Amino acid sequence: MTFEPGQQLDPQSYAVTRGDLVRYAGASGDFNPIHWSDRVAAAVGLPGVIAHGMYTLALAGRALTTWVDDPARVISFGARFTKPVVVPDDDTGADVEVAGVVTSVEDGVATIDLTVTSAGQKVLGMSKATVRC
Repeated sequence: MTFEPGQQLDPQSYAVTRGDLVRYAGASGDFNPIHWSDRVAAAVGLPGVIAHGMYTLALAGRALTTWVDDPARVISFGARFTKPVVVPDDDTGADVEVAGVVTSVEDGVATIDLTVTSAGQKVLGMSKATVRC
């Protein structure tokens, strides 16, 4: 894919269910009960069970690799966790939306700013990637 400054990348949307959180916990070894227990999440002041921050970041990375077609083109990628993704205990879960815009292209390297939201709230801040064109 060729990138041009100002180019809007096709938004990507991912559903996150409690089942996804269980599978991620098993894969990552992060069994913190705020990711599966409503009671514990409420006890620590959270609005409900929340997705693992690294899982949310991984979804943004999934969108990025969809846009660039080849993960080997990714030079750098990072973000800050700003708000949790609250995942209800139902069959629908929560949606995480990832949008991207190419902010610059220099010397064969594109910089992409990502906007990652859930329930209308920005859940990752300073989300940026550089990729080979």
